[in-house]
Amino acid sequence: MADEILFYTNPMSRGRIARWMLEEIGAPYRTEVLQFGTTMKDDSYKAVNPMGKVPTIVHGKKTVTECAAICAYLADAFPEKGLAPSPADRADYYRWMFFAAGPLEAAVSNRALGFEVPPGRERMIGYGSFADVMDALEFALRSNSYIAGEKFSAADVYVGSQIGWGLQFGSIEKRPAFEQYFGRIALRDAYQRAVEKDDLAASAL
Repeated sequence: MADEILFYTNPMSRGRIARWMLEEIGAPYRTEVLQFGTTMKDDSYKAVNPMGKVPTIVHGKKTVTECAAICAYLADAFPEKGLAPSPADRADYYRWMFFAAGPLEAAVSNRALGFEVPPGRERMIGYGSFADVMDALEFALRSNSYIAGEKFSAADVYVGSQIGWGLQFGSIEKRPAFEQYFGRIALRDAYQRAVEKDDLAASAL
């Protein structure tokens, strides 16, 4: 696809995940940095993303929000980059991408807010308990180099970003499997470029 990619973000947000994915595909994109509470809530931007949050990408006539969706969309839009398995081999790719978008995100966010699932009420919440989520995530990485097997994919951008952020800020347990995994994917050139660009943008805020 030759259409321009417009990237709405703030460097102090989950937009860092989308930035990494954009660097992985290597297609030209234009960045619009929005501010929390002001330009992010303007009517002009809410016409693009009614949630008034980032990241959002606009690719030609298509608008995509939510980090997991952006990663999956870009992998499919640029298949020559090999960032999504073939359709027949996507079981683990989908499994762990959606696990991170659902149970992992919810468990980590709730814990950061001081909410713990009351004992005996685990069945009422999708992730069960924080410990259940950490154990499942470790299970995914125990015997594979990457989250969906032995090849890096868009799922690693999404899941890996959450692990890296969690390790940095203490919201994910520092288990060896997590540290080794993130240490490996953080060496990627695209990740390093993304961090450099976002850090530079953050310094200008």
